[in-house]
Amino acid sequence: MSRQISSLLAIAVVCVTLAPTPALAQAPKKEVDCTQVKCVALTFDDGPSKYAGQLLDTLKKYDAKATFFLEGQYVKSRPSYVKRMVAEGHELGNHSYTHPDFRKVEKWDVRAEIKKTQEAVKKAAGVEPKLLRPPYGMVDLTVSDVAVEFGMPIILWTGGNEDWSSKNATAIKKKSMEVAKPGSIVLMHDWVKQTVDSMPAIVKSLQKKGYHLVTVSEVLKAQDVKLEPGDVFPVPAGWENK
Repeated sequence: MSRQISSLLAIAVVCVTLAPTPALAQAPKKEVDCTQVKCVALTFDDGPSKYAGQLLDTLKKYDAKATFFLEGQYVKSRPSYVKRMVAEGHELGNHSYTHPDFRKVEKWDVRAEIKKTQEAVKKAAGVEPKLLRPPYGMVDLTVSDVAVEFGMPIILWTGGNEDWSSKNATAIKKKSMEVAKPGSIVLMHDWVKQTVDSMPAIVKSLQKKGYHLVTVSEVLKAQDVKLEPGDVFPVPAGWENK
């Protein structure tokens, strides 16, 4: 896929050298062929939160994988959760260091936000995120250009459970099930306690419907989506011909 952005667009869809850190050994990964079975990628923004341990316990119990778009400030304060995410086979993404709207800060600030988070994750877990999700899902040409510098495609979402708004367990589960479709990328937040508390029921319901919970990269692979640095996926409405 070539870069879709040709002019400044904004949408709401909603290196300081570090001493080398040995990469953590990951748990053996069970291969899931998402071309043959129904898969959905659950993604969690803004963490790791103080509830991340509870969430990881649930995912481990039900053999489910997720993608975590992390804020560097919380990686720094809760590195043990990041180590565990890697060890248990989850995927990590960069979600800035302090969650500013990238469209409203200078280019060098966008670069610094991404860089500091890359460094924090590397220090915590020995790996660097390969995917970028800008705060609020806000993207423009500058954000895309900086993503190119870091070799990262930009991952948005196909639907969200609106947990940040409702903070209601029943509503969160209902919305999660509504937006979960084969090949979908679902936006959630692990700082919303009601989401974390609802995850056993959500995961069991999805699995009962035949879904396999996988990482974003596994969903992209099944759809034969090949992203270049700076590309945006899913492509926002109106960008198809850009």
